[in-house]
Amino acid sequence: MRTHGDDIAQIFSLLGIRPTWQKENHRVTGVELIPLSELGRPRIDVTVRISGFFRDAFPHLITLLDDAVNLAINADEPVDQNYIRKHFLEDMAKEKDESSARYRIFGCPPGAYGIGILDLIEAQNWKDEFDFAECYVNWGGYAYSKGSPEGIDAKAQFTHRLSTVEVAIHNQDDREHDIFDSDDYFQFHGGMIATVRALSGKQPKGYFGDSQNPAAPKVRDIKDETLRVYRTRVVNPKWLESIKQHGYKGASEMAATVDYLFGFDATADVVQDFMYEQVAQSYALDKATQDFYEKSNPWALRGISERLLEAAQRGMWAQPDPDTLEALKKTLLESDTMLEGRSEPT
Repeated sequence: MRTHGDDIAQIFSLLGIRPTWQKENHRVTGVELIPLSELGRPRIDVTVRISGFFRDAFPHLITLLDDAVNLAINADEPVDQNYIRKHFLEDMAKEKDESSARYRIFGCPPGAYGIGILDLIEAQNWKDEFDFAECYVNWGGYAYSKGSPEGIDAKAQFTHRLSTVEVAIHNQDDREHDIFDSDDYFQFHGGMIATVRALSGKQPKGYFGDSQNPAAPKVRDIKDETLRVYRTRVVNPKWLESIKQHGYKGASEMAATVDYLFGFDATADVVQDFMYEQVAQSYALDKATQDFYEKSNPWALRGISERLLEAAQRGMWAQPDPDTLEALKKTLLESDTMLEGRSEPT
């Protein structure tokens, strides 16, 4: 609704498909193939993981996407110029069901929403990317198509499709949020990266699509986007001082930032050691910031200290400074002292 179809247009472009329009009112009436001579490159196979909201709000777009997928699959073209057809024919040669071989649009079961990876992170109930992959497939393994608008259990086909993915991309169209501002980013994008890594044994290329300015969209490597957000917001002194003006809520936002940074690193492996070190210094060990937590929200200090220590324990923070670790352990104990006799606001 907000982007007027940016994501859909990108999928169409990769498939070598364009919409057809009714001239009188600019309504989309269907889709058509872009000839290979005009396209100038092969058609790219695309696997789409839709949200529960998208499933509920845009069933007509699921139909349109499915029409585009099938139009590309059915095109009588050389397979080296049409990868989605190539993969479809390979699946059919393995005696797969034709309908399931055409599935490219997946989401959570009817009536369900989300990914489930946040629950694993919060409960510390995970060991490696294989746990994330199991969760990602179980929560997203329903196929949606023109013939199955209500969804059908297709976990095996979803697993197969993800095992062939080489590039994972997620788009964002505004600057109100960033990748460390919500758990959705590491659950959907990071979760896909972790799942592909678990199923294929290879780290896929991760990209972040930035269309905040529709006239000049940009695509960044996910590690470059991580560094950009880290420098411009996460450890930006101006942001840190500003967020502290919001008291209890500001401290909660700081703790959430650390949680989301940790979650993205756990799934996508994007955070470098120096970033953890600076976050520890700015968010947990700085004396003025500790005084702010003690006054406004000591629960945030405890959560941040625990999360950073967990990153070190899991090897995500590969070579932490021993003095920093000792200081974090001391801070964690001091935060417990701050909490004595206090109850968290509701």
